[in-house]
Amino acid sequence: MRLEVGYINIKDVQFGNATEVKNSVLYVNKQEMLDAIGGDPRLESINIDLAKPGEEVRITPVKDVIQPRVKVEGPGGVFPGFVSKVDNVGSGRTHVLRGANVLTTGKIVGFQEGLIDMTGPGADYTPFSKSCNVVAVCEPVKDLKQHQHEEAVRIVGFKAAAYLAEAARNLKPDELKTYETKPLLEQVNEFKNLPKVAYVYMLQSQGLLHDTYVYGVDAKQIIPTLIYPTEVMDGAIVSGNCVSACDKNATYHHMNNPIIHDLYEKHGKELNFVGVVITNENVYLADKERSSNMTAKLVKMMGVDGVIISEEGFGNPDTDLIMNCKKIENEGIKTVIVTDEYAGRDGASQSLADADAKADAVVTAGNANEIIKLPPMKKVIGHIEPVDVIAGGFKGSLKEDGSIEAELQIITGSTNELGYNRLSATTL
Repeated sequence: MRLEVGYINIKDVQFGNATEVKNSVLYVNKQEMLDAIGGDPRLESINIDLAKPGEEVRITPVKDVIQPRVKVEGPGGVFPGFVSKVDNVGSGRTHVLRGANVLTTGKIVGFQEGLIDMTGPGADYTPFSKSCNVVAVCEPVKDLKQHQHEEAVRIVGFKAAAYLAEAARNLKPDELKTYETKPLLEQVNEFKNLPKVAYVYMLQSQGLLHDTYVYGVDAKQIIPTLIYPTEVMDGAIVSGNCVSACDKNATYHHMNNPIIHDLYEKHGKELNFVGVVITNENVYLADKERSSNMTAKLVKMMGVDGVIISEEGFGNPDTDLIMNCKKIENEGIKTVIVTDEYAGRDGASQSLADADAKADAVVTAGNANEIIKLPPMKKVIGHIEPVDVIAGGFKGSLKEDGSIEAELQIITGSTNELGYNRLSATTL
């Protein structure tokens, strides 16, 4: 598949009389947007707010981050199975509002949600403090079940991103990039002198608000399968989970997966990027065995020399991660795993819940248990009260003056296991 991605740079967002882009400013007609994303009887109200880099604004609890994208040429549409009909995506041309994001918030759905500060020390830990954010504040009707609450807010986010992206449909991009992966046999044979590399993409799918969707299908119901990396850029994979904010893959992360982008950058130069295997993360041992067996089999069938494996979440999924690593290594294929750590507040505890000697090439996105202190903000979008109960927070995390003391995992994207975060390491 061959996909052209046209990036339209956004440097500011403001409310205006029409939803449009002028001089790198995204103007939003608030009422028109509310009309476009409203109508779900499960939501009592929706409001739209704006949050810009450097403002003293705290957004919490954050449910999803979505980048506005619109399909301008080629089959299908962005977010197939949700706002577009189910059709193959990943080819043609897609336009992107780069620098503008949709955030969803409102009353808490599940305890593993997070926050984004637009300034201060908290802003240093999340890339989403650097974007111009259009925030949909969604409040549910009374006594709405959690899974219905999550679904209703998720759909609002996709509709909001699709609505804003229409402003980019007829614009000339500031940058146009082309990504291409050929059919498997062609791709394998294209660069015979370069090592063949595949990417094993683990999707959170443990249920109970731990869900990811592929073309609208809950990933719990899939078996490991091949997917073109360009399909991911068109929203074929979206978030529906409320796992710990620090390492959840928001929909934005899927659409901008840095592992995929980095492999494309090295494709034809240092390696031959053959393709992507998506697999799920399971609860029961038999399901873990089945998925890891099939993942290793698919990778072997692809004839690759090396594999990068990324995880989503921690604890139980660590077993899926190590199973995938060990079984692929047993096929004679080298692996690198990408994860984060829950090593205790002093960093001295075991980093992963599972381990194996074959997992000898590891990239870490940081220790989510590190304690941080966040100053109060002048404005809160959403609800501040859940800070004491969401993952990373604890009784007394929220101080009387509005400041917060909590673990790093409370911040959205702070230790993201695709590497889309702001932490780095230095050698001393």
